Amino acid sequence: MDEIQESPFLTAWHTGIIIGSIIFITAGILIYLFYNLRTSLITDFKEKYDFINLNEIKWYKRVFYSIGLGLGMLINLYSAGKEVGTWFFVLLFISFSGVTLVSYVAYLILDYYYPTKLNMKLKKWRYMPRINPKTGNKMRLLSEDEEDVHLKEGMQAEENVFSIDYDVWIDEVTSEVRIDKYQGHLTALRCGNCGFYTMRVVKEEIVETHEDGSPRELVKNYQCSYCKNVRATQFHISKKQGEDYQTEKPKVKRNTRGIELVKVEIHSTLAGKIHYEFQSLEQAQKFMEEFDIDKVA
Repeated sequence: MDEIQESPFLTAWHTGIIIGSIIFITAGILIYLFYNLRTSLITDFKEKYDFINLNEIKWYKRVFYSIGLGLGMLINLYSAGKEVGTWFFVLLFISFSGVTLVSYVAYLILDYYYPTKLNMKLKKWRYMPRINPKTGNKMRLLSEDEEDVHLKEGMQAEENVFSIDYDVWIDEVTSEVRIDKYQGHLTALRCGNCGFYTMRVVKEEIVETHEDGSPRELVKNYQCSYCKNVRATQFHISKKQGEDYQTEKPKVKRNTRGIELVKVEIHSTLAGKIHYEFQSLEQAQKFMEEFDIDKVA
């Protein structure tokens, strides 16, 4: 008895599925390799930092989506018959569901979990020792106190409210200075509720001004894009000029290089629980010296 041949449509369909899955899976692998090759060719550490910060998550999403689509297509290679029937449309639905699931899982991982890993990778390139391209001398990263001498008043104000962060590198042989500009807190703040780096500023308001009308105290309202947790943090905006820091007496240096954020939590019977965040121990100490509970009660 002659064996029933598969319909021409199904033969063409399965051939197309095989070719399409190979194309999409190969494309995903090539996208991944191309991105990493492009990143490795960037020699300047600041440029590498900016490129990774701007592109890595977007490119990795393309990798996941492409490979997920290719794997989803492979589901349709299974045949439950020689002619198109109900099974054909069931497989289409399962294939579509598989692609959607892979895409959604990739979205969750890259938008909510991966930024924590990306944050560590960015720090590596941000603090990688710089070499002066003109002299070949190794440059030194200045501390928060030392760098203010080289920053304009506006730059210092940006740092005080954590909207922008500046790194100042100096060639101690030639006194040549390099200033690198970064968005405050890298990708985002770490949410104290869910633990992800998804806490971003949604609103800023000035609550106190100096006599000349310039801002003195700023409150920044944050919201986590993942768990929707909210919090408000108050910042003091200094009016010091670069010359003011030059006249200050040197301070005793402490080993605070591993400290990323200092949190102060105050419990009051009048104002309830209030918490503040600072970039350094010095900022937190200065805040506590000037803190007045009556102003927030």
